[in-house]
Amino acid sequence: MDFETKNGHLMWDGCDTVALAQEFGTPLYVMSQTKIENKLNELQTNFVDKYEKVRVAYASKAFSTLAMLKIIEKQGFSLEVLSDGELYTAIKADFPPELIEMNGNNKSLAEIEMAIDYGVGRIIVDSLQEVAIIRSIAAKKNKVINILFRITPEVSVATHSFISTGQKDSKFGIPIDPAILFPQVEQAIQAPEVNFLGFHFHVGSQLFENNAHLAAVTIALDLVRLVKEKFDYIIEELNFGGGFGVTYMDSDQPQPFNYFTDPMMERLLDFCQKEHYPQPAVVIEPGRSIVAEAGITLHTIGAIKELPGIRKYASIDGGMTDNIRPGLYQAEYTGVLANKADEPAIETVTISGKACESTDILIKDIELPKIEAGDIFATFSTGAYGYSMASNYNKLAIPAVVLVKNGKADLIVRRQNFDQMLANEIIPASLK
Repeated sequence: MDFETKNGHLMWDGCDTVALAQEFGTPLYVMSQTKIENKLNELQTNFVDKYEKVRVAYASKAFSTLAMLKIIEKQGFSLEVLSDGELYTAIKADFPPELIEMNGNNKSLAEIEMAIDYGVGRIIVDSLQEVAIIRSIAAKKNKVINILFRITPEVSVATHSFISTGQKDSKFGIPIDPAILFPQVEQAIQAPEVNFLGFHFHVGSQLFENNAHLAAVTIALDLVRLVKEKFDYIIEELNFGGGFGVTYMDSDQPQPFNYFTDPMMERLLDFCQKEHYPQPAVVIEPGRSIVAEAGITLHTIGAIKELPGIRKYASIDGGMTDNIRPGLYQAEYTGVLANKADEPAIETVTISGKACESTDILIKDIELPKIEAGDIFATFSTGAYGYSMASNYNKLAIPAVVLVKNGKADLIVRRQNFDQMLANEIIPASLK
């Protein structure tokens, strides 16, 4: 993993991480604005500026804060949200409603109504019941809602089963069986309350090969052809999802965005030319690939336990409560001692969290300099799904988040305090 140092300390976008830990405390999420913007600019240059009728919608589940949404808005990109909380964050950030798409496999009535009231650009339908619900709410409000159908393309991907979403047996999407899908399509075409735009798919996450994406594009285009033949209806938009892989370990080999987007667009444009079909708009939904490598997490080393001949444990002041991914699906990370970033590795250490769970192991058997209590450990590539999935297990507080750029640090999420943690708890009169 490449990183910069100064005076033996890990530097992150021009900031001394040890100084950040001293100023803001630990655990601490640190996000590099420069790294985020570099990813956005890569998408702008190699996708948005390269092709006509294309958009990028940031998958906000990866990292959703007011400041992050402002960065996305400044770039002119769209936004994907999956819940009323993510939508509310977008509303509080004054994110343009027409650039928001509402996804989710089990949207509540309140969430759909909230999305319609705010005027989101489109709702992505994920279940057989959803069109009727959208129609009912839209009719009451005298509105017409843009929709896409999320399909299950039934493709296999090389990733952990927990983050594979495009296979036939999935909680996500509508099966591509015409007997199931086409009655929904016909209803959407005929319904005055909705404007049926097209199809959406997402095959999985943390992918390094493009074959699953290309297979899904082919399946989606087959549906486009069938809809034209059966209903004489032109599809206006296709959403190709995201899932582009990032670097967590040195062995990972992520590809540039255009490794995925160029062949997908080539396949689409070839189809349109051969079929004499108007080019649909194309949307992609990267999330992790924009923010993961921009983020690190700083922890302070506390108790050190050496089991001769077995293992040496060094405990941090956080763990699975601020990074659930290793315990959830065996995600692997690497890191450095931020205050000894230039020193050679001389021992093998397992970095363990402080939650009361044996599975709370951040990194097993990493080579480090001599480790001591008070050292600052920095975990790389935690910008996606660290803060987003943080919890209060063991009543541990949600860490603060700092945005850094060119040596300047701004607090963008305050550290949760105890009163905030207990704000919604009530002792009933019967127990007083």
